[in-house]
Amino acid sequence: MTQAAPPLPDVLAGPLLRRLAPERLSLWLVASQPLELALMLHPAGLPPRRLPLGEERLQRIPVGRHAWLHLIDVSLATPLPTGTPIDYDLKVVADTTERGIAEWAPHLLHEGASYPRFVLAEHHHRLLHGSCRKPHHDGPDGLAHADGWLAERHRQPQEWPAWLLLTGDQIYADDVAGPMLVAIHALIARLGLFDEELEGATVPDSQALYRDAATYYRREALLPDTESGTALRERFFGGVRKPVFTTANAHNHLISFAEIIAMYLLVWSPEPWRLIDTSPPSLDSEDQQRFLDEQAIIERFVADLPACARLLAHLPTLMIFDDHDVTDDWNLTADWEQIAYGHPFSRRIIGNALLAYLLCQGWGNDPDRMAELTTSSAALMERASQNEGRLPFEEQNALLQQVLRFQGWEYRIPGTPPLLVLDTRTRRWRSERHPSRPSGLMDWEALIELQEGMLDAPSAIIVSPAPMFGVKLIEAVQRLFTLAGKPLVVDAENWMAHRGAASVMLNIFRHSRTPGNYVILSGDVHYSFAYDIELRHRRSGPRLWQITSSGIKNAFPDTLLDWFDRLNRWLYAPRSPLNWFTKRRRLVIHPRDPDRAKAGERLWNGSGIGLVDFDDKGRPNDIRYLDARGFEVRFPPARISK
Repeated sequence: MTQAAPPLPDVLAGPLLRRLAPERLSLWLVASQPLELALMLHPAGLPPRRLPLGEERLQRIPVGRHAWLHLIDVSLATPLPTGTPIDYDLKVVADTTERGIAEWAPHLLHEGASYPRFVLAEHHHRLLHGSCRKPHHDGPDGLAHADGWLAERHRQPQEWPAWLLLTGDQIYADDVAGPMLVAIHALIARLGLFDEELEGATVPDSQALYRDAATYYRREALLPDTESGTALRERFFGGVRKPVFTTANAHNHLISFAEIIAMYLLVWSPEPWRLIDTSPPSLDSEDQQRFLDEQAIIERFVADLPACARLLAHLPTLMIFDDHDVTDDWNLTADWEQIAYGHPFSRRIIGNALLAYLLCQGWGNDPDRMAELTTSSAALMERASQNEGRLPFEEQNALLQQVLRFQGWEYRIPGTPPLLVLDTRTRRWRSERHPSRPSGLMDWEALIELQEGMLDAPSAIIVSPAPMFGVKLIEAVQRLFTLAGKPLVVDAENWMAHRGAASVMLNIFRHSRTPGNYVILSGDVHYSFAYDIELRHRRSGPRLWQITSSGIKNAFPDTLLDWFDRLNRWLYAPRSPLNWFTKRRRLVIHPRDPDRAKAGERLWNGSGIGLVDFDDKGRPNDIRYLDARGFEVRFPPARISK
């Protein structure tokens, strides 16, 4: 007898706290049906407040027969207090009954608590930040570790970070384990996530994709055997092994909008995993063993999900994409763009990933700026609801084109100091003379906008997914591969890879009206480090700090990183003439040595998340890494010899 499927819970994922301010709250969740909700606020020492969530405060967007995004956006006439705990609850209202978070998601509560809570910081005094959370990396989860760290400070609101900053690769759409893809397909079927028609592939639609023999570990075979298909296979689905930096595994690349939505649910919530079966599909012996190896890692990942979900329900979280949120090497070169956007299949894949980013990440960063896109998305999804759960082909293409052309993913969070979060993916400075060489991470216009936003500012915190100031030796290796015509082999994208972008960026910091303190928070590289930076021959600022935290659940190959670290110290020592061949020769860079490292090591390797404290002038006065193995690593100020 076939066992009946477990009933669907009201809430599948969330709530996630997104952009919060005393006068406005934004929260995100996904439910199995359109819910009537009420938000309860319990500020410490003040009367509780009940806020019914009508249409003006709640947008419901169907993404399947049993999956509805709920975008909660509440403006408050009476601002909430800062620096004090605010317990909150989301009541699911049905007829005469109400059920709170303690009933429908008890895993979101810290031990002994009746509600989840948040703290609105008066200043940006402390930030958690990290990137690169790959479910099948064989290591602990930095988000789960951060939840434990926060639980220890549950009754100390002054200790809570102002924000959790996720600075790229919140999902790996291009690098998916077999068990994760099986879970994605099971969840699509369980929730009835919307189907779509495909073009330019050997399968006509998403259902045929899920059933195809090549759907696990062989997705490059879905491309027709044409000249354009061969080029795309090499650039987009090649799964090229990258011996220096990453191993790209595009053979399970997510394709449909439903697959990417399911991925978000599965990496942010334990609830969907309780609804599905992840038994191995029919595979050959090699892939079968690979599947079993990955399955053990995924099971450990799932075990940590309650803690990860709890963290996201307690800390206001800001996000920005990097390449793996969409696809490896996304917009790396002008040649890459011509091939990827010139083919309907890969264009659909990129568009689907960016649409899912909009609805699952981008909206919560800046609801006002995203309003037109989310409204258009809601209209398309409503039509799919009326079309037997199938996205209308032409209308989907039109929306994806609108999303791909959108310029405005970057955003600014006012405060002391202000937060400037950069889009380093969609506004690239393309090389016209050498389209096969890496594009600049931001074009001239975007960089000028950045400069205008910082002129005369006493301080600022800049979030750049890739480090502005990285490891010189690694950048030199990337440059050698670029000159050899192989930039894709080593992820040759850094701020110094494009002469124009590097020059403008450095000139911004040398501008006479930028005398302040600037902290750059980055991820991307799968190791962590901190630099103090000064300009040569400038007595009055600016002072810069490059602080890199990566990855949340990822790491660099240990032995290889040790060699890079050691060789970089030898080849680019302070008096080395090689420094004068770099674009940073007008800067004085003082690396900070992590206190737990072996003698002389500057790069820390291990999953975890960064923590930075700031003084009243926006300068970092404590830089730490909360290593998920259970200890803290500090980056004390560099010893500077005069």
